[in-house]
Amino acid sequence: MTGETNLEVLLKTMKPSHNPGDYVFCVATNNIPVEEVIMSFKEKEGTSIIIKKELADALQLPYSYVAAWITLTVHSSLEAVGLTAAFSTALTKENISCNVVAAFYHDHIFINKKDVEQAMVILNRFSE
Repeated sequence: MTGETNLEVLLKTMKPSHNPGDYVFCVATNNIPVEEVIMSFKEKEGTSIIIKKELADALQLPYSYVAAWITLTVHSSLEAVGLTAAFSTALTKENISCNVVAAFYHDHIFINKKDVEQAMVILNRFSE
């Protein structure tokens, strides 16, 4: 099943969804249950993970950024051109940073939790 590649269609139908909770970026340790990891990526310095803040606190893992998680519910193709640029530019104009994870079905945006309401308004404007 291939995802959508047409930028106009992607922007009109991306339908952002705010996933409840607070999320943090940490470096993995041996005591993290794999089913609790939202995302992992192996870097030469260590394996970066995104997990719920509550789990990081319980495991006493250090983090410096508490994020909200927004999923673009449209099935975007990994070959689509311009989607990330379009929404990141719109967020940049409002001084909102975004950390993007592209997965097989959807794009996921992690933003500072204080900016989630404003970010949802900005992202929803694309479908107007």
